[in-house]
Amino acid sequence: MTRYEKIDELEVGYDIPASIGMAYEDIQTPCLILDLDALERNVRKLGDYARKHNMRHRAHGKMHKSVDVLKLQMEQGGAIGVCCQKVSEAEVFARAGIKDILVSNQVRDLAKIDRLARLPKISGGRVIVCVDDVRNVADLSAAAQKHGTELGVFVEIDCGAGRCGVTTTPAVVEIAKAAAAAPGLRFLGLQAYQGAMQHMDKFEDRKAKLDIAIAMVEDAVAALKAEGLEPELVSGGGTGSYQFESNSGVYNELQCGSYAFMDGDYGRILDENGKRIDQGEWENALFILTSVMSHAKADKAICDAGLKAQSVDSGMPFVYGRDDVKYIKCSDEHGVIEDPQGVLKINEKLKLVTSHCDPTCNVHDWYVGVRNGKVESIWPVSARGKVY
Repeated sequence: MTRYEKIDELEVGYDIPASIGMAYEDIQTPCLILDLDALERNVRKLGDYARKHNMRHRAHGKMHKSVDVLKLQMEQGGAIGVCCQKVSEAEVFARAGIKDILVSNQVRDLAKIDRLARLPKISGGRVIVCVDDVRNVADLSAAAQKHGTELGVFVEIDCGAGRCGVTTTPAVVEIAKAAAAAPGLRFLGLQAYQGAMQHMDKFEDRKAKLDIAIAMVEDAVAALKAEGLEPELVSGGGTGSYQFESNSGVYNELQCGSYAFMDGDYGRILDENGKRIDQGEWENALFILTSVMSHAKADKAICDAGLKAQSVDSGMPFVYGRDDVKYIKCSDEHGVIEDPQGVLKINEKLKLVTSHCDPTCNVHDWYVGVRNGKVESIWPVSARGKVY
């Protein structure tokens, strides 16, 4: 039995922020809430887009770290599986029975490789890992043979992010050939995610960066075909770039994550018409629910969502639906809200849109799903803290 199987036995305000059926006004703060209507619209919209463009969508689990959110993305948006960044994170989804899992990262530590090689037995499905060093192939092969499993391999191309990945076509071919020849491994394709440009403001600037990435991928695919190693999958594409990969003629799998929740930093980027993407393309569906706890200063209200309730690496959150008050700074347990007209009241609840959803979600245990002013669902942040 997991600690989530008897959710009705958990105590509101100590174990959990709300109970199913509770009124919105009674939810304990600070906590994460999901506007289920907005979330479902986002999920269905990307699913429709992917199908229209003959693309697979592999939802990025590092964003929400939630089995329940992923299942929603699969059921309502047609996502084919999940990508994760760490082996322990992937294992959470494997234990939940997800059948198509990509660790979109390198795994080099031998203990982690051993755990990775066990995952196909746990999930009963396909597990893929990224490789950017031919020396990694032998360790992955040995672990797969030890456990009697098969690991899929994506060769990762550094197409502009400047992090992991090889930068030349010969290196791609070398690793692909080694993986194809290694017992227990199967070369499946390419990982080509351009992370550095996802948050660039202008549509044209993002497109220019993706044009470079697409050219690199096209060259690699041509060279692999010449070696009889045509990739089954060419994977990449985020919330800031998915249109470009979808229309490239070379990618066939997207890895969008933040589109589902839509945070402040992604929301500010502009579409091809110069409009913020959170003002039409996607809706804000994730919020930090916070309460006013002090108004001792006439022009400032203090709320209960500070640094321990969110990540502010990409800036302060904004107060959703309000232009008369502004969240301006925070400390460990307090948020300072500029309130020049003194309109806020003690215990008044506000919805904050975090600037960066991924690390914010990782500091919470629960999502409270709300619809029509009532709590409809309580979902654990299943992979919280799974950073190994």
